[in-house]
Amino acid sequence: MRWEKRCLDMNCPKIDFHIHTVISDGTDTLPVLLDKVREAGIEIFSVTDHDAVKAASALPQLRQQGDPVFLPGVEFSCRDEAGKYHILGYGYDPESESIRSAVDYGHSLRMKKVTARLDYLREHFGFDFPPGELSQILSLDNPGKPHIANLMVKLGYSKTKEEAIAEYINKVRIGGPSYLRPEQAIDAILGAGGIPVLAHPFYGDGDQLILGDEMKARLETLSGFGLRGVEAFYSGFTVRLIRQMLSFAEHFGFYVTAGSDYHGKNKMIALGDTGLDQTLDYPEGLLRFLRDTADRTR
Repeated sequence: MRWEKRCLDMNCPKIDFHIHTVISDGTDTLPVLLDKVREAGIEIFSVTDHDAVKAASALPQLRQQGDPVFLPGVEFSCRDEAGKYHILGYGYDPESESIRSAVDYGHSLRMKKVTARLDYLREHFGFDFPPGELSQILSLDNPGKPHIANLMVKLGYSKTKEEAIAEYINKVRIGGPSYLRPEQAIDAILGAGGIPVLAHPFYGDGDQLILGDEMKARLETLSGFGLRGVEAFYSGFTVRLIRQMLSFAEHFGFYVTAGSDYHGKNKMIALGDTGLDQTLDYPEGLLRFLRDTADRTR
């Protein structure tokens, strides 16, 4: 309730509910990230590493009195017949069997994809990855495309990380299940007492932009699975996109969240760059989210 009162006084807290660390594909360790969150003046934040809840248990131990408020988070990479989704989860119990099972399954799929990509690059392009470098990647909590791409740049196989992903890594086709389905992620978050939210809703596969009726149909499907919120404020969204998503949030009665998708050096996005600076007042859906998650923070 204190956050709502501050917003009524035109003094809303600075927030960022979409942040990645070295636990997935970011470059900051948890202590470094916490320092940066303090320096950025962020008052409430969440770490949403891909298919991982390690930060939800570890970061509260690092916080000191007076530090920014921390809300446990996670981001699941999902796909179904309609395309790709990223499902965020907030305020869950990190020890819940429901969330742990989904994380373990997501991790196994991630390791399957990493191995398939490395094999493909070696067999089709002749890229020789030293055993020590391979062991380092495979020992990571949640290795992904950026880790392989950075190694390719380091070894001179590509000029940039972006080129490595677009011209080489994305050419790999992986058979069988390689992602959680959105309903699996949503069920896992709800089962752990959390709030499932659709990350950067307008973005689909690659450069795909999902708008209008197509977006509405996607939200209807996800709402049927138990989705409870949308990330209406996001570092890459224009004012037009934000307004459209706020309209959808009002229509479905969704919570509203705001996130930068900060990845440290792996993305040119600043902490706290959520798009909230494009509005004078926090929308009702965001105020509800702040209020209803207040007792889940650490």
